[in-house]
Amino acid sequence: MHKYFFFDRGILQPQGMRNLRTTVCQVQKDTETGPMFREDYFSQPPRKWEVRYDNSYPNVIFDSEAKCYRLYYTLIVKDAVSEATSLEQRATQDYHPLPGRIVGLAYAESSDGVHWEKPNLGLVEFEGSKENNLLMLYAHGTGVFLDEQELDPNRRYKLVTRMDYPGTRGNMAVSFSRDGIHWQTPIAWPKHNPQADSHNFVFRDPADNCFKLITRIWKNGLRISALCESSDFIHWSEPREILRGSGFHRQVYSMPVLCYEGLYLGLPSMYHEGDQESEDFDTVDCELAYATTYLQAFEYVDAGSSLIPRGQGKYPTGAFDCGCIYAAAPVEIDGRWCIYYMGGNGQHTNFRETSFARAFLEKDKFASLSPVHPDRESLVSTMGFHFYGETLELLLEGDLSQIQVALYNKWNGCAMPGYDFENCHFAPSADGYVRVCFDKPLLNLDIQNPCLMIRMKNCQLFAVRGDLITVSTRY
Repeated sequence: MHKYFFFDRGILQPQGMRNLRTTVCQVQKDTETGPMFREDYFSQPPRKWEVRYDNSYPNVIFDSEAKCYRLYYTLIVKDAVSEATSLEQRATQDYHPLPGRIVGLAYAESSDGVHWEKPNLGLVEFEGSKENNLLMLYAHGTGVFLDEQELDPNRRYKLVTRMDYPGTRGNMAVSFSRDGIHWQTPIAWPKHNPQADSHNFVFRDPADNCFKLITRIWKNGLRISALCESSDFIHWSEPREILRGSGFHRQVYSMPVLCYEGLYLGLPSMYHEGDQESEDFDTVDCELAYATTYLQAFEYVDAGSSLIPRGQGKYPTGAFDCGCIYAAAPVEIDGRWCIYYMGGNGQHTNFRETSFARAFLEKDKFASLSPVHPDRESLVSTMGFHFYGETLELLLEGDLSQIQVALYNKWNGCAMPGYDFENCHFAPSADGYVRVCFDKPLLNLDIQNPCLMIRMKNCQLFAVRGDLITVSTRY
């Protein structure tokens, strides 16, 4: 069975479409349990090494062997200005960091994904004590993942980071771990050294079994998302651009990625600057992007629309996530996508306190084709599909009496006998999908590759799945 999403423009025939727009489905924030924890610098007792989370770049992993969720997050452990400025003073002062800030990698874990503990690991000395949850110092924008295909048990966990020593340009490095807590001495990249001053998100690509790193480079003063590749996790290719925004106002700050149903779904954090009078100046939103074969390039599903909307208000009285959003790659919990994220309550370059929270998204409802004018009929036209079985299902929201499906010989042609709109009816299926049935079997189409034509009114269309595969040369 194959699955395609209607935000994926490669399956659509734009010449045959009418009254439609692509709309990102905003997440449902977990307001009952979130935020699940905050910076603890001002807590009692204080965690002095949590003086500023900043962006934190969360990596959330469920380890089925340990039966726990693991969180890896970047933080600033030494920052003279933050240390010397109380919460009351921060409300009336601007943040101007001094040279010498020290970053690090911290760890938290949870048995249920809700209640998180910051264990005393006893690994890293901070101000004369090892009673903290630090994994290493000088590690900036660390990406961590659990490699389920790794045969060497000492390399189950892998990370890519930028070793960021004060006063130096720093260098890219990798490390390995058996348990995700005790890490080997970082190994410097032998070649290439991108700026990478962001989330260095790393994963194994199911398409070619190689390792991929989503990092950040700069071009002409703009932040841009880039890709590095490796077959051995030691030697990495020179970064190449895969996604950029539009000028100063929409720059790609970081982008975790989910590999799902043959697509790469990116959650880019988009940074806004360039106009101090703009309402969203110096803030960060989380959008939705995607790529198809081999990560050649990403494109936005609905540029400028937030997947995780920022909260209301402004620093210091606004919502915990009213300023900046940095997401982790989604993890599946109870049949839904759970997106953990770090939310900051102030501007990116100013004082802000950051919290860890989560939000949910229905499994295949990332974005929809929906009407521009709800009171008028919409027409969806796809490229050709080859049917190799009898299953054809749609994921949609709306009144089924307001939607019809037909199979056309070509988008501007005519319906095939037995597969016209009046020959279509629906039957229940699983996971919210509905089955599309015609008077004739789909296998009767043989070598014909018909287009889907969908007429609907005030409905939202998310995905199609079944015994079909696209035959478009445009995909």
